[in-house]
Amino acid sequence: MATAASLSEPQVLAHAKRRLFPETDEPNTYAVCDTQFGTDEWLHGEPIPAEVRERLAPFNHVRVGSGYPDLVGVRVLEDDLLAVERFGEHPPLIAIEAKGYTGTGTADVERGVVQAYDRLHEANAAYLAAPDDSITQSVRTLARELNVGVLGVDADGRVDPLEVPRVVGNRTSDEATAIRFQATAQGVADRSFGLNHPKNYLGVPLALYHPGETWDVLAERVVGAVDGARSGAAFLGLVEEGPRGVELTPMGREVVRFALGRYGSVDAALDEFDDWRGSRGRFCDVAPDWGLLTRRVVWTYPATRLLVEELQTMHGDGIADPSLVDLVEWLHVHHPTFTVELFVRGTDEVRSRVLDGDGDLRVGELRDGDVYHSPTVFQLKAMLYHAGIVTDRGAEPSRLDPTSDSWALREPLSSSS
Repeated sequence: MATAASLSEPQVLAHAKRRLFPETDEPNTYAVCDTQFGTDEWLHGEPIPAEVRERLAPFNHVRVGSGYPDLVGVRVLEDDLLAVERFGEHPPLIAIEAKGYTGTGTADVERGVVQAYDRLHEANAAYLAAPDDSITQSVRTLARELNVGVLGVDADGRVDPLEVPRVVGNRTSDEATAIRFQATAQGVADRSFGLNHPKNYLGVPLALYHPGETWDVLAERVVGAVDGARSGAAFLGLVEEGPRGVELTPMGREVVRFALGRYGSVDAALDEFDDWRGSRGRFCDVAPDWGLLTRRVVWTYPATRLLVEELQTMHGDGIADPSLVDLVEWLHVHHPTFTVELFVRGTDEVRSRVLDGDGDLRVGELRDGDVYHSPTVFQLKAMLYHAGIVTDRGAEPSRLDPTSDSWALREPLSSSS
């Protein structure tokens, strides 16, 4: 029979993650565990069970405060986990430090409290998770004084909040921002961009404004893949879920105004959309005005701004035609967390291949197209191509050669600009 003394750190963290982040597809929720838990072994000769690794995935190496928490995520937590019910309009950024029993039969819970406290320089709430029989009254007192939550884990995996923290407001680093971004409706996910032409997303606001049944209009006049178009439009910030269902955002209304100003009605605009079905031409060349609008819409997507600024910097440093491998290596130096979330598939198998236990890139693995996130290297890149931002369109990971896949800017600025 299992005992609390048999709980290792990965097991403790897996139970804590299940308690604080129970649903992987819950809106405005995202969490990653540190890359050290993506290895085959935890301690020498002590493998991490496959089911534990599966529960902990995805992995990334995210700096919060002066170190790397075992888990960092964003979610609206239940009332019994926090000392306040709400924190502004956005869910809090949460950090967890886990401690389990080692081969010597000890768990360094005091150190875990101090580590969790350090995360409060940037996180909104921090917790220590540890076997419940390792948590003494003095540990609870220390945690209470430092505003650190304490999660006690028993041998059966039950997690009880022994101390609950107050939510605090703190500055957010670039690394923590990447996790916050992943938790939003625009975060990079498998469902983010399923189609590779921007007209399919621009058509959604027009169909929504049209007096007919929205999704029938979209399917008949723009694209049959209604769900993909709707999801992509949401990720680009053109539509959002509102009290009455899917509604136009300010940017979505601007798309409608553009269509009305140019064509007089959305019906007339949709007629032209129908003519573009199956078009292989670059959108900014086939329809220059719509191409400029596409550029404006795509530019509001946070990943676009990051990519363009870094590609421009690379150009200024003499890397005028970077390959996908060049780009990911470069980005990982300057924005490691965002780079992994944007480009690398989130499965246990892929993240463990691409990142070592310290979060460093295994560059050789980047030469395999299958490790890349399709919505970025295929669909998002295709939209950047159609908007006139990069020179080459995207490719599906199965057909991708990362060493020759070009990410050159179509219109780079001179180094004197």
